[in-house]
Amino acid sequence: MDLLGVEGAAQARHVLGRLYRAAVEAALPRACLAARLPEPPRGRTVVVGAGKAAAAMAQALEAAWPGPLSGLVITRHGHGADCRRIEVVEAAHPVPDEAGLAATDRLVERVSGLGEDDLVLCLLSGGGSALLTRPAPGVPLADKQAVTRALLKSGAPIAEINCVRKHLSAIKGGRLAELAAPARVVTLAVSDVPGDDPSVLASGPTTPDPTTRQDAAAILARYVPHAPASVTAWLADPASETPKPDPQRTPDFRIIASPALAIEAAKRAAEALGYAVLVLGPYLEGEAREVARAHAGVVRDILAGKGPVQAPCVVLSGGETTVTVRGPGRGGRNAEFLLALAVELDGTPGVEALACDTDGIDGSEDNAGAMIGPDVLARAAALGVSAKDRLAANDAHSFFEAVGGLVFTGPTRTNVNDFRAILIERTPA
Repeated sequence: MDLLGVEGAAQARHVLGRLYRAAVEAALPRACLAARLPEPPRGRTVVVGAGKAAAAMAQALEAAWPGPLSGLVITRHGHGADCRRIEVVEAAHPVPDEAGLAATDRLVERVSGLGEDDLVLCLLSGGGSALLTRPAPGVPLADKQAVTRALLKSGAPIAEINCVRKHLSAIKGGRLAELAAPARVVTLAVSDVPGDDPSVLASGPTTPDPTTRQDAAAILARYVPHAPASVTAWLADPASETPKPDPQRTPDFRIIASPALAIEAAKRAAEALGYAVLVLGPYLEGEAREVARAHAGVVRDILAGKGPVQAPCVVLSGGETTVTVRGPGRGGRNAEFLLALAVELDGTPGVEALACDTDGIDGSEDNAGAMIGPDVLARAAALGVSAKDRLAANDAHSFFEAVGGLVFTGPTRTNVNDFRAILIERTPA
């Protein structure tokens, strides 16, 4: 039995859900886009973009833009929004598909033939790397799909995955900006990457690329040693190099929402409820189960009276963990984090936790993430479900499906990466 009691457990879940909502709502385009808009141009305004928040950004832009505009954005299936002047196309994520390829070809047409008086507003968010799909010359879509699948299962950090994506693309790594020249390009971005790095976010289609084709080849050799021949041949070609930074030309890149913004909103919400708050950071990276182990250590310190805050308190963190898939199970990095955290805490009383992706989708599943309480392992044992076995099989989704705890929100239409909150209601006597 949860030592917080049934009412206490319900209250804890309510608090965690409230903090998650505060984080997501702060990052919704309608809340943060209008303040970052440039002045309208003398010529045309063309809107392009890609990502899980792209349709919501387009909708917010239509409401705020003072003049005429037109364009096309690409978003993940189910993440669309009603727009009147900007066309919204849905395609597959995280592995690109033919719909994304066709939509990207049409997007390129929108930025072709523009002049110096014209403005391109590029709306980017997490997921844009897969949705903005135009493989490099000689690289079939099927080969790019195979490389993407392998990298996503490898545990590689997002910056390394996107380095490869940029060098296998005819549009990312700064190439979209070149296609739009001589028009002015202003990028509005909802960031889901560590440090809000413009060259990594959505694989930087409007940002010069500091990485090299040799970097991409080395990453592939490390994670996908048997990459398709078309891929290795292209990376050996000097033409695969991306546009490089030029000190004389600084891209106009504006972050409208970020993990730090979301975590700060959750912090304020927790403090308003009377909780002390410890923020471990908005940009944490690493293997999900290792990050969980570190969080469990922080919890134990707080319970022992050795932490920087005392219960009742909330521990917050954001960022993007990775999962090296070795087992056959169904996962999601937030579910894997929580399952590993439950194993580490081993029924520690007075502790509840939530881990969800702010886009409402944990990996390739249909849940946003999950919640745990002190009784989750006991409930699993009563059902004959081994938490450690499920963790070893990367089967966290199935674990929470069996015992309860999956969180379903549907697409939120924003994306500032993972949100984690651990509620320590009181120190046990």
